Amino acid sequence: MVDSGDLFFKKFSTSPSEKEKESLTERASLILKSLEMMGYHAIGIGDDDLTLGKEFLYGLFKKSSIPFLSANVKDEKNQKPLFNRYMIKEINGLKIGIFSLLSPEIFLGPSDPRKRGLVFEDPLKTAREMIEELSPRVDLLILLSHLGYHKDIELAQKTDGIHLIFGSHTGVDLVNPPIIKNTVILQNSSRGMYARKLDLIYLNKEASFYNEATKEVYQKNLQKYQRQLETKTASEAERKQWEKAVQNIKETLDQFSKRNAFRVTSLALSEEFNENPEISKMVEAFKSKFPEKVEPPTHDSRGTYRPRL
Repeated sequence: MVDSGDLFFKKFSTSPSEKEKESLTERASLILKSLEMMGYHAIGIGDDDLTLGKEFLYGLFKKSSIPFLSANVKDEKNQKPLFNRYMIKEINGLKIGIFSLLSPEIFLGPSDPRKRGLVFEDPLKTAREMIEELSPRVDLLILLSHLGYHKDIELAQKTDGIHLIFGSHTGVDLVNPPIIKNTVILQNSSRGMYARKLDLIYLNKEASFYNEATKEVYQKNLQKYQRQLETKTASEAERKQWEKAVQNIKETLDQFSKRNAFRVTSLALSEEFNENPEISKMVEAFKSKFPEKVEPPTHDSRGTYRPRL
């Protein structure tokens, strides 16, 4: 399990007050502890994760058992990476390299306080450096991107060697992920509405990718044409057309067997999922300490209603 950023805080608009910082600090620690209990493997850094500043996020990173990744974010003082540049994890004999990028363009301008004390290397330049460094050492290379969907597309077009981009920030719900060259671009909807599961049948790093949902469409079309060929009323011209279609589909399906396959499944985070009792207890304790403000009912000619928060 991984996350590509904007994990700890809500969307940034203005710097929080001193009073707000206490609840935000405890909320971020609660989220991190919950993810550790869930067994997350890596966290990419997003712009909103810097809401309480560089020092606070660095403090979370130092006490976390989950690697914080960002290959292009550096400390302004010493020009060194503030977080881990990458990680390599071996799963079932497969060496997987993971790195993360954060775009400086998604902040609210040069005076955005979240950028204070930080230097951002060019994401495209950094991506090429990471590909060169990691590709010889891993079987599969993953980018946790906090660049935005259109920049993910652009990056995939301008580089070779990244197999999977787990995108974020723009919250584009990619039910059928695009494949740019040989890079699969994935992104989930925002606000934690869904978890997204990726199943991968991986042959090797040179093989191209295909979506198993696409294969299923070909298989259905093959069955359709085969049924049509069994009809006795079809003309000779129709039969020849269907026979050619059957041949083309079979050749395509044969090519699929030589490629890496993936399937994406969306899981609605509903009451069907059992809550972790320990995490639930921590959440309730937090809510008790920091109760959510509820605006009082408003009365007017339409009656009594609660304004939307």
